[in-house]
Amino acid sequence: MNDLDLNTLLGAEDDEGSPRRGGRGGKRGGRRRRRRRNRGGFMAPLLAFIVLAGILGGGGYYGYLWLSDALVPDDFSGRGTGEVVLEIKDGQSASDVAVELERLGVVASARAFTNAVASANKSAALQPGEYKMRKKMSAASAVALLTPENRLLATATVPEGKRLSDALAILAKETGKPLKEFQAAAKNTKDLDLPSYAKGKLEGYAFPATYEYGPKTTPKEILAAMVKRFSQTAEQIDLEGGAKELGHTPHEIMIIASIVQAEAGRQQDMSKIARVIYNRLESNPEMKLAMDSTVMYALNKYGTAATFAETKVKHPYNTYMNLGLPPGPIVNPGDHAIEAALNPAKGTWLYFVATDPKSDVTSFATTEAERQALLAKYKANGG
Repeated sequence: MNDLDLNTLLGAEDDEGSPRRGGRGGKRGGRRRRRRRNRGGFMAPLLAFIVLAGILGGGGYYGYLWLSDALVPDDFSGRGTGEVVLEIKDGQSASDVAVELERLGVVASARAFTNAVASANKSAALQPGEYKMRKKMSAASAVALLTPENRLLATATVPEGKRLSDALAILAKETGKPLKEFQAAAKNTKDLDLPSYAKGKLEGYAFPATYEYGPKTTPKEILAAMVKRFSQTAEQIDLEGGAKELGHTPHEIMIIASIVQAEAGRQQDMSKIARVIYNRLESNPEMKLAMDSTVMYALNKYGTAATFAETKVKHPYNTYMNLGLPPGPIVNPGDHAIEAALNPAKGTWLYFVATDPKSDVTSFATTEAERQALLAKYKANGG
């Protein structure tokens, strides 16, 4: 575009000393000046149109580039090469993911990705997790890879009835993450969202299950997921409401559930074992709980048959020496043990004996004579 005087285009004139045709003053001159200024107001939009036309028309190739970039964003072609890991965090939008993909060099532009997401109608399908992507992919190919099935996930399984120390060792082995990091996270429980009745202790509240985790998942996040799973289970079975009906706190129910889990060889015996615990706690205030599993926990040993000498150890968890329940859970119980603690079977039993250790069969007795008969059977079966 040639250089052009804007004042000329707009019809503007210098109010003082500029020559005007007709040269008359007074009202006619004022009306003429107003008319000229009005023509200038019409010319401003016209000038904008001329400039735009210059960009698209007179500008030629450069005008085309400007418009095409605005309407058709840069995009790679093909499936790309190499490898890069994308992490989609909880709460991120498709636009947030697009910016990160552009930063990683996966897509040519964020706009191309958001357009591809909208075209495929998959904005709601972008799930948190980590994904293996390639660099310089077409936006459509990138969208196709971001499905839940393609998340980089591994699994770790913690069986029911494991002590916290054993559960941490299992998690460290299965995830390949340092045991010290799990132990540190287990001690610093303020970030794990434990229920208040857990009293800041993770033992008993690291719910046993199979957990998925990504390459960047931290030990603290894994333990927090276990606590969250416990809280979900507690809500589903109404732990707090059930505990109140039984006259106990949720923490006491979890202690009972942990003993049931540790002592039971079979699921079908759990509610009866729970009844024995309640009967010992409630029918005779002077009767000790006397559970071998709590002694083993106190001694950091394993098994359910403590020796006479072991039952004499001084320790808060030794229920042969102390009345009532121990201070906390001794293992991490599963949902069956928790439900048994909330729904004990009806009966008058005060004793139970694993009469056939090979088949995990447990038998129950009400009197001391019946108990002695069960012990004889236990010894006859190699116990």
